[in-house]
Amino acid sequence: MIDTKTGPYAVLLLRVSLGVLFLAHAGLKFFVFTPAGAAGFFQSLGLPGVLAHVTIGVEVLGALALITGFHARIAALALLPVLIGAIVFVHGHNGWLFSNENGGWEFPAFWALALIVQALLGNGAYTLSGKDDRLVARTA
Repeated sequence: MIDTKTGPYAVLLLRVSLGVLFLAHAGLKFFVFTPAGAAGFFQSLGLPGVLAHVTIGVEVLGALALITGFHARIAALALLPVLIGAIVFVHGHNGWLFSNENGGWEFPAFWALALIVQALLGNGAYTLSGKDDRLVARTA
């Protein structure tokens, strides 16, 4: 059984942690690799360079939505394609372990699962969009 007193704070901790990770990931693309460098990397993978700019934008907006609790379920689901793309196009061929050369798909897969958990749990405590932000109908 979920502890109804501490559960919302656990969801808050997960939500903010996921948001901070995405902000850091977007910051890496923006400040370290630069948007032009990220676009070049995407092109080297056979993807359109503009997708790097879209990815940075999605990561920043999704991160802010998660951190503030603004429709956290939707934000978590919207960020899933970023991680699935990272697995398919970047890390999948490097093997399972993230400690493998160029990083395996272990960490992005766990991160994607954490987003699914967030989507299932909802907003948690201290949110901009209210106590609950359900995607599915409530059952009696």
